[in-house]
Amino acid sequence: MPRIYVDGRAYDVPEGSNLLHACLSLGLDLPYFCWHPALHSVGACRQCAVKLFKDESDQRGRIVMACMTPVTEGMRVSIDDAQAREFRAAIIELLMANHPHDCPVCDEGGECHLQDMTVMTGHVHRRFRFAKRTHRNQDLGPFVTHEMNRCIACYRCVRYYCDYAGGRDFGVFGWHDEVYFGRERDGVLESEFSGNLVEVCPTGVFTDKTLARHYTRKWDLETAPSICVHCGLGCNTIPGARYGELRRIRNRYNGEVNGYFLCDRGRYGYEFVNSQRRIRQPLMRKSSGAGLETVTAEDALECARRLVADRKRVIGIGSPRASLESNFALRTLVGPGRFYSGLSGRQAKLISIALEVLQRGPVRTPTLREVELADAVLVLGEDVPNTGPRLALALRQAARRKGIKLAESLNVPEWNDAPVRDITQHDWSPLFIATPAATRIDELATRTFRAAPDDLARLGHAVAHALDKRAAAPAGLPEEVAKLAAEIAAALRDAERPLVVSGLGCGDAGVVRAAANVAWALHAQGRAAALSLVVPECNSLGAGLLGGSDLSAARAALESGAADTLIVLENDLYRRMPPAEADQLLSAARHVIVLEHTRTA
Repeated sequence: MPRIYVDGRAYDVPEGSNLLHACLSLGLDLPYFCWHPALHSVGACRQCAVKLFKDESDQRGRIVMACMTPVTEGMRVSIDDAQAREFRAAIIELLMANHPHDCPVCDEGGECHLQDMTVMTGHVHRRFRFAKRTHRNQDLGPFVTHEMNRCIACYRCVRYYCDYAGGRDFGVFGWHDEVYFGRERDGVLESEFSGNLVEVCPTGVFTDKTLARHYTRKWDLETAPSICVHCGLGCNTIPGARYGELRRIRNRYNGEVNGYFLCDRGRYGYEFVNSQRRIRQPLMRKSSGAGLETVTAEDALECARRLVADRKRVIGIGSPRASLESNFALRTLVGPGRFYSGLSGRQAKLISIALEVLQRGPVRTPTLREVELADAVLVLGEDVPNTGPRLALALRQAARRKGIKLAESLNVPEWNDAPVRDITQHDWSPLFIATPAATRIDELATRTFRAAPDDLARLGHAVAHALDKRAAAPAGLPEEVAKLAAEIAAALRDAERPLVVSGLGCGDAGVVRAAANVAWALHAQGRAAALSLVVPECNSLGAGLLGGSDLSAARAALESGAADTLIVLENDLYRRMPPAEADQLLSAARHVIVLEHTRTA
């Protein structure tokens, strides 16, 4: 590790990092705006100025931008140098010259990076007296509020939205002495990651429009660490509530999972918690044909206690969207033999196959951070942007690995973002997408293949056979498909970190097995392969691990008279099975207890 000297004190810092990152990691106060740990350095704001000295005898030094300066052994810098402090103060003063003094009413108040950096540099007085520059704001849709007058032109927004997330409907526009960040015209932001603009922006240009509808100051929010419930990736979140009402969801950093970003489904899909359909008090139907009436919790518990007294007459239906703890508690209450997973027969079969592949196979499941480092990827049968959006964002970063390696060979570090992207252009790493329909990451693909699930499975088996002749070869494969399989196999074989992505989106077990065969064939050839299987709900795999028969078995148990009391846990049966079958299942039960947070059919 290189040893550097900051204001006369020695520090050991990671090799290959830039000076700003190193100083912040050491807990040193150095203001910045344009740098972001996921977006890296671009040198746009000029706020992180420090004094760099040649050696111990150099008393003059020179001003450099810390974010654009690589750390080297023995380098000597000063953050507290008077000239460096004066430079940083001048930059803040220029940025604040046109900035509105609306902190008391700004939605960013309490979390404003600009406020923090202004205080850090000691800027307290505006010397200029003239009309400030103003801009027209845009309507960017239901999630993000636009207030362009607060912009300091750090370029974080456009670098994130366009360069990192692949958006095409947002950009930077310039004319004369004006710079504007927004869309060509008013309209809803198209990216499924647009909400991250709220957290990426260091000022209040982009704020959470859903929070504004029931706004409260950030320091008044009650927060707790949580996990997103909208897909099976397990992104880390921080929900914030006030007066018993959920006000917003923010990203919670986890370097191995979601990093600094969430998808819009995870960020804005929380309003069901505040829905008018929420069940806030126990409800009971006191006689057949009567409506549901509000009762006390004591009465509801007493009634439930009587109904489950004879546990041999009670069965429980769990849910893949309920927590593992809730499912386990229900299984403990009714007994393992009378617990049902809450999955349809088809869903249960697919999940059992996925578990078999993951548990018995020789390859491991990668973290999302490891997905970003993959240098060749095969997506087989899964529309990843729909079923696992944050995984799709990780695949976008994986597509850049080829360019990053090329930049490193030219001695351009990965953190120097602009030249790395100039070197990369659109020369992406191998990414093959074989799905029934087009996806939102097809633009990154080396090749795409559209076919029915059976043909996708045949392609997967052909790739596995091309990698390992011991794998079975599909018969009667068209010549063009065989050539594609050979091309995919060659790219995966040559990669250092090959990755296969599949899932249950096709509803076809053959696709899952074919993806597993490709990963296993790579492993058999000594490659460090990884296999990522996307599941449809937040606890699909947990429900499969917990066990229990499917819904058809639960219906049979009730119709046979083996049980007469049914407990349903967070499961809308009408979404799992045909309505007629759900009616028959419920009518076969003499008593039904529903444990749910929202009214369902």
